[in-house]
Amino acid sequence: MAVIRDWKAFLTPYEQAVEELKVKLRSIRKEYRRKNEYSPIEFITGRVKEVSSILEKANKFGIPIDRLQYEMEDIAGIRVMCQFVDDIEKVVEILRKRTDMQIMYEKDYIANVKESGYRSYHMIIKYPVNMAEDTKEILAEFQIRTLAMNFWATIEHSLNYKYKQQIPENIKDKLKNAADAAFNLDKEMLEIKDEIKDAQKLFEVKSDVISNIMSSILTLMSIGKIAEANRYQIALNKLIEDGEVWEFNNLFYSIERDIEKFKEA
Repeated sequence: MAVIRDWKAFLTPYEQAVEELKVKLRSIRKEYRRKNEYSPIEFITGRVKEVSSILEKANKFGIPIDRLQYEMEDIAGIRVMCQFVDDIEKVVEILRKRTDMQIMYEKDYIANVKESGYRSYHMIIKYPVNMAEDTKEILAEFQIRTLAMNFWATIEHSLNYKYKQQIPENIKDKLKNAADAAFNLDKEMLEIKDEIKDAQKLFEVKSDVISNIMSSILTLMSIGKIAEANRYQIALNKLIEDGEVWEFNNLFYSIERDIEKFKEA
């Protein structure tokens, strides 16, 4: 029977693939943010399976060790988390259009929920990894899901580990109910998606303006206008709790005008 004598060397391209894919997906998220557009990607995580998990799965599914790179699809795994259910479809479309990976097939466990209650959208890809001396094509799995789906899946994974895939029936029933409750939460959130996005956008705008105000106050201090800086800091503190965006903007413009005046003096 074939064996892998150097697991570190075997897993290196998978580790590189995970890091590259995380960077690429985070760049997509940043691109949306730079354009002041809503990003369907909330955050990304990735991992390479532990050797013990690889061997356990190979044994369970009868995968020969010398066929791991061809038959085990999730040695490299990327999870893409979304805020809303309809964001998942947008992420899938983004990945389908990419030219730096080949989609082998897709598994929709949202439309076709598993008996356990598991929901997620999976995409198996073939991805070329440029190594020092050659290029290796590896298989990787994308799991695209909402935050609620991910919370549930993480709990189920822990329970499967504890009970060695033999979760007691009473806990299975509770898990299934929890999965349905999580999906109902996702549907409820989808109904007020526009309200949520507006609130998040307002928070981001306010945070940016406050950062600009703080920077301007520091500029006043750096040019020796300590009294003015303290006055504006007090004004900012009064606005922090309930101030409207226009009030923060007015304060920022006032500080900027003072800075220009003091620099010209």
